[in-house]
Amino acid sequence: MSAPTHSPLLTQPRAVWAVAFACVIAFMGIGLVDPILKEIAAKLDATPSQVSLLFTGYMAVMGVSMLVTGVVSSRIGAKRTLLTGLVLIIVFAGLAGASDSVSAVIAFRAAWGLGNALFIATALSTIVSSSSGSVAQAVILFEAALGLGIATGPLLGGVLGEQSWRGPFFGVSVLMTIALVATAFLLPATPTDRTRTSLADPFRALRHPALLLLAVVAVFYNLGFFSLLAAGPFALPDFGIMAVGWVFFGWGLLLALTSVVVAPWLQRRVGTVPAMVGCLALFSADLLVLGLLAEHQAAVVVGIVLAGAFIGITNTLVTEAVMGAAPVARPVASAAYSFVRFSGGALGPFVALKLAENVSTGAPFWFGGTAVAIGTLVALAGAGVVTRALRAGHAPAAHSPAEADAELVGDLA
Repeated sequence: MSAPTHSPLLTQPRAVWAVAFACVIAFMGIGLVDPILKEIAAKLDATPSQVSLLFTGYMAVMGVSMLVTGVVSSRIGAKRTLLTGLVLIIVFAGLAGASDSVSAVIAFRAAWGLGNALFIATALSTIVSSSSGSVAQAVILFEAALGLGIATGPLLGGVLGEQSWRGPFFGVSVLMTIALVATAFLLPATPTDRTRTSLADPFRALRHPALLLLAVVAVFYNLGFFSLLAAGPFALPDFGIMAVGWVFFGWGLLLALTSVVVAPWLQRRVGTVPAMVGCLALFSADLLVLGLLAEHQAAVVVGIVLAGAFIGITNTLVTEAVMGAAPVARPVASAAYSFVRFSGGALGPFVALKLAENVSTGAPFWFGGTAVAIGTLVALAGAGVVTRALRAGHAPAAHSPAEADAELVGDLA
């Protein structure tokens, strides 16, 4: 059989690859901090729930900041918005690493969320608009960058964290500086939009039932997702920094592989909405089993790694659905969806680790599993609404049989 003459994932414009590379570095920042949560608590005399604010403050600021990403991007252009976001991350990650109190680290980590919001929302829309293939293929590339960054972040965080808890924060600054240079030189200048986005546009977008429903589902899903990230290290008391890094490397690696390979395969065979509902149900079950077996560290390791598969598939399917859920500009849809899911899901880590402090090691997983179960029921109840919206002509192009699993893996290798 001859090699395919066209391979969308391989023949992207340099703008797509530049932003995708920066995305890998950006998403390293999430997993980079995870292995040192226990170390920060010990060195700065902080409780687990205080340390959880490194996630809660970060996610809350990022969620609210999503409302201004379209406003900024439509006025100064995508490239300048990306660069601004990267500069903010570099500065605040470095300040967090230089801090001597947990409150200062929390504050600078929260401010870091503003930079991440400007970068992530603009990166997704830039990859989608600049891609040479379908929207579905562009989302796969974005999710692959997300997964690769999340997978490698914990390993790097473990290596740097064994030297000092400050190392991963300074590591983010250095890596983001590399991403800043790559984006500045490899991404061509982007014009400002002819139609400027207003602060009200994301709220207007949420009037569309399918987009609002997906955002509500994502709130409950993210409560489970970020509860897992925050509570996972504390459920492994015998694991050192590097060991926690390896566990979350396995989690992120499975997330990356399933988002790129399994998600499109499931979408072709059972459809976007049924696959999304099924994976949400499995993720909920995984968290509930973790709650049941939280005292057994081997079971916790397996549960965390396995969760990566359900998260990877769900991320890809929900992101694609959001891109086609409403007849609005994709950056507006992304901003509206991200505002609801990040703002709503921000409480997850704090509530989870408060439960760990006052109830039991398994309580955070019971909380997360219950939240995802509620999201699953909401998705099931609104399946018809989302399906009709996707059939109305706003949905991403379906994955074609030509996008075979082997070809996808080969393109990314």
